[in-house]
Amino acid sequence: MNEIKRSGQFVAPGDKLGVIEEFIASSGTYVKDDKVFAKLVGQVLLDLMNKKVSVYPLTRNVIVPKVGNIITGDVVNVQETSSIIRIFKIGGKPVSGFFSGIIHISDVSFSYVNSMFDAFRLGDILKAKVISEKNGAYHLSTKGQNLGVIYAFCSSCGGILSRKKNKLVCERCGNTEKRKMSSEYGRGPL
Repeated sequence: MNEIKRSGQFVAPGDKLGVIEEFIASSGTYVKDDKVFAKLVGQVLLDLMNKKVSVYPLTRNVIVPKVGNIITGDVVNVQETSSIIRIFKIGGKPVSGFFSGIIHISDVSFSYVNSMFDAFRLGDILKAKVISEKNGAYHLSTKGQNLGVIYAFCSSCGGILSRKKNKLVCERCGNTEKRKMSSEYGRGPL
């Protein structure tokens, strides 16, 4: 990986642009281990006056997660205090590439959550808000009435769970489960 030394140079995600002692990371970049890297495919812009480095996308309609976006994704990993979400839509539009985010137990709900297994399960489809992009990872939150699980599947038989007040019931086997549900649970297409 050669360091970028001039504006206009083509870069791809992961290309090293410099070090934080030399440049401040700006749009289209991220910092890891005191080094600045490109986050997307584009051209480098070096602002030598302000010591900033940016990457501007080559295509104008690239859809990538940004802080404040509402995403739709599916749960691909659940641990006691966190879950990994594969993001497939941002504001109803398919994403440009592969992105994942993490939800910490403190960002699930305004009320206390004992375990992530009470909020999410593998395969659940949910809506969440991007709250930060620290350390090259998208941090998500489901705090809010319209955020949380919008479709869930039975842990016993795999059937779709139907909402019955504040619980989810499997129509196939009768199993009852808990989730951090969105007010939009079970409504409409993904």
